[in-house]
Formats: sequence, structure tokens, C-alpha cells
Amino acid sequence: MSMTTTHTNTFTIANARYVTSKIKTDLKLLQKTYGSPTDAGIEAFGEEAAQLLNRGYLGTVTYGYRRNGCWVLALEYTARNDGTLAADDRAGGIPRGVDIAGAQFYSYLTYSPKWKSLPASERSRIKDSLPTSRTGAPQPGTSGGYWSSDRNYSSNGTGVARGAFRPL
Repeated sequence: MSMTTTHTNTFTIANARYVTSKIKTDLKLLQKTYGSPTDAGIEAFGEEAAQLLNRGYLGTVTYGYRRNGCWVLALEYTARNDGTLAADDRAGGIPRGVDIAGAQFYSYLTYSPKWKSLPASERSRIKDSLPTSRTGAPQPGTSGGYWSSDRNYSSNGTGVARGAFRPL
């Protein structure tokens, strides 16, 4: 006798907000350690990421401090909605003791291929509904440091893989 079972996961806005609550915790730790972003910024960034992640439109989002067009310290979250994220790590573990003198807090977002397949009118409608306003800009570069993958935040097989840029 053989038996076959099927299991379907549904990723909801509640799941997305759970995942992005960990991003918000990381941002709060950056605020406590380095002075920014603001509380309002943390809430807006968290909701933006939740809305885009829930719909499958988030590619990557990076938050950190840049100086002269390059990241000094950054946390980058890459959306994974292929069911491969089984781990759900605790938030935290941000790099400490980084000299951010002369650097400004900055965020850079990329969209998923699913986003790019939407009609321009739909992309505009969604952007208008988000709590943030983004304009086109070149992606910050890196200098004098390295990226490392360090955490995964997930719910129901979907979430984000976090990487951190640290100075040497």
C-alpha cells in the first residue's frame, strides 16, 4: 500500500509582517548603536518590505550607512520565496564598533522579476500605496570591507536571507 500527501503553504501578510518584524528589530539595533534610522523610518521600512515580500515583489533591500557613495556598514535582505528557507534565526547580531563618522543612513531596494512583469500602471499604483517614497539612484558600492551571509528570517517557507557588509 502506498500513500501520497500534498502540503500547501500559504504566505500571508501576517507571515510577511512576522519576517519584517525581525528586519525592524535589526534597524532598531542600528538606531540604538549608531543613531539612525528614526522610529518612523523603521516602521515605514518594515511595512514597505512586508507589503512587497507578501506579494512576491521584493528582490533585495539594503539598509546601512554610506560615505562617498559606498557602504560603510550595511544589512542586506534578499527575498526567498522558493520554500528553501527553513531556518528562522533570531534578529540581531549587527556589526558594532564601526566608524560611521561622515556617513549617512541610506536604504536601497531592488524588485523581483515578478515586479518587473507588472504593467507600469500597476507598479505605480503599488508604489503609491507604500509608506515610503523611492526614486531611482545608483546602487552604493563597497570599499574596504566584505559581505557575509549571517541570518535567515522566515515564515511558511518564505522570507529573507540577511547579509552584512563589514569594514576590514
